[in-house]
Amino acid sequence: MAGAPRIEHLVTSGTFSLDGGTWDVDNNVWIVGDDDEVVVIDAAHDSDAVLEAVGDRRLSAVVCTHAHDDHVRAAPDVALATGARVLLHPDDQVLWKTVHPNRRPDGPLADGDELVVAGIALRVLHTPGHAPGAVCLYAPDLGALFSGDTLFAGGPGATGRSYSDFGTIITSIGERLLTLPGETVVHTGHGGTTTIEAEAPHLDEWAARGW
Repeated sequence: MAGAPRIEHLVTSGTFSLDGGTWDVDNNVWIVGDDDEVVVIDAAHDSDAVLEAVGDRRLSAVVCTHAHDDHVRAAPDVALATGARVLLHPDDQVLWKTVHPNRRPDGPLADGDELVVAGIALRVLHTPGHAPGAVCLYAPDLGALFSGDTLFAGGPGATGRSYSDFGTIITSIGERLLTLPGETVVHTGHGGTTTIEAEAPHLDEWAARGW
């Protein structure tokens, strides 16, 4: 028996660098699947830790919510060790190339795509703003959204650096995420989880503040 599909959580630590600055960060790595098959959402920092969490299960894909270096640094090594494909929205190629100039992703993510793992569908939602090719993954059967750095507990992802735009992320959150069922649990790229219901009332406040 493969067991029930489930969400597993790993935290890895390293740095994020862009526009000449470097910051220490802790990243959430999400593993979705069962005892036989999983996908990894954001292979961050530490390939050995990700591979240990996957174990002897088949890794069907390494899904990148966006291509900032802290989220994709370990993706090629995890893919090489497992034979999994690295998937990224094409609009984030410009960021990917700054991290892995000699290694392309193996396949694209497009809005509306569905990735199926352990019988669970993960629907790709293109949510630009934090990065041009940022995506979120919605798993209705699990009542879960994997938001990368688009939506956090308490506000939108940062938009103060290259290739980001505040108005765009507010539109993405309002039109693509806050329309999901309120009880949907939001599994973020950094920090704690939240729900759509908890964040939805604050969209106008965020827009007015400009952050």
